[in-house]
Amino acid sequence: MQYFVETDTEGTPINRIFRSLIYQRSKGVNDTTPFGTKVDVYRIGYEWMDHSIYAKMPGDINKRPKIKIGNNDCRKPYNASLLNISAMSYGALSNNAVMAFNKGAKLGDFAHNTGEGGISPYHLKFQGDLIWQIGTGYFGCRDKYGNFSEEIFKEKAALESVKMIEIKVSQGAKPGHGGILPGNKNTKEIAKIRGVKPYSTIFSPPAHTAFYGPLGLINFVKLLKEISGKPVGFKICVGKKSEVLAICMAMLEIGVKPDFITIDGGEGGTGAAPVEFTNSLGMPLRDGLSFMHDILSGFGIRKDIKLIASGKILSAFHIARVIALGADLCYSARAMMMAAGCIQALKCNENTCPAGITTQNKSLIKGLNVEDKSKRIASFHKETLQSFTELIAAAGIDKPEKISRDIIKRRVNMNAVMSYSEIYPYLEEGCLLKLDAIPKKYEKDFREAEELLEVLDK
Repeated sequence: MQYFVETDTEGTPINRIFRSLIYQRSKGVNDTTPFGTKVDVYRIGYEWMDHSIYAKMPGDINKRPKIKIGNNDCRKPYNASLLNISAMSYGALSNNAVMAFNKGAKLGDFAHNTGEGGISPYHLKFQGDLIWQIGTGYFGCRDKYGNFSEEIFKEKAALESVKMIEIKVSQGAKPGHGGILPGNKNTKEIAKIRGVKPYSTIFSPPAHTAFYGPLGLINFVKLLKEISGKPVGFKICVGKKSEVLAICMAMLEIGVKPDFITIDGGEGGTGAAPVEFTNSLGMPLRDGLSFMHDILSGFGIRKDIKLIASGKILSAFHIARVIALGADLCYSARAMMMAAGCIQALKCNENTCPAGITTQNKSLIKGLNVEDKSKRIASFHKETLQSFTELIAAAGIDKPEKISRDIIKRRVNMNAVMSYSEIYPYLEEGCLLKLDAIPKKYEKDFREAEELLEVLDK
């Protein structure tokens, strides 16, 4: 279908335009396009970015901006790249894929999220920066009963390669559903790393057992910050708004804030999930991200917490768009997979990936050349940030943090265009701290959040 039948704009989940762009940038070849856009610019939903006749010179803009993550109580803050590798576990991925990602991150000076499957030797071989994700299965920091172990966590968190720790609360592609590792991918080596039985299908629990409720989450963040001294945050796909408001209230009550929050969108990718979860559960990224930015501002704590956006980030415009909505930096998974050779065969959950990326079949894995693919991953990262620099320069912007919602436009019908600031209006700073200033659209959620916090606190 994708080679002979689909047009350049029809393919899903990623169409040929973006697949070609990723392949071209990863190989360092010509990524320009001839004869004008193939996109219907008059369709409802078309988006663009305002340019300026007073454009900046791209050479005057930092091509590899770094974002400092770590608030006042963080002993070892981390300077992160604007674009990083999203969470993908060893087990779901092959050892060669993990090594290619990590070496690519090392070459390009950006971070590699381990995914919830734990830290493997392949994550450490090339000493690329790691964001260690801890999911509900506590793989890599669990005792023999499957419970979180402070001692094992302390040992792994002290690794030099580990720069940040991310608690996975929920995932965009399957919120409220634990991770799945099919039995045919759960080899003896992977089972040993995870602390589970080999060749058994592993279903991570849908919720954490180390804590419960918003106060429990923030106290868990506090514990991990104290043990590691490194930036600690959590990943969430926004669901019930009252529950997210309650988490912010818990931050104020306890006096501890995460160093970062990752917002994953419902359009996020996964190797395996029920169709109903993938298609019909979880708030899309743009809605969830703007909501999270606004309520953090409403509680007066946005300045202390960095936001990471995750969910189908494929191009420089996608980076600019999420920054406009409130992100400080972003993750990409599927684009990085394509840079490593993924052909969108959609066999991720069958252990038959022809590119050797999402399989444990040794005959398929050996086709993935770590040296070659690591260079392509680094090249995609470099070229995409270069394009981002040129894009914001054309808009007359010299720093990512100056991108606002006003600059992104969306066609809402044939005769009407709205800016993101109109579609996603900003919330007044500190308004959620004053009962008489709470916006009407949040009144019900705010009351529910207060009740939720009170009930769970008891």
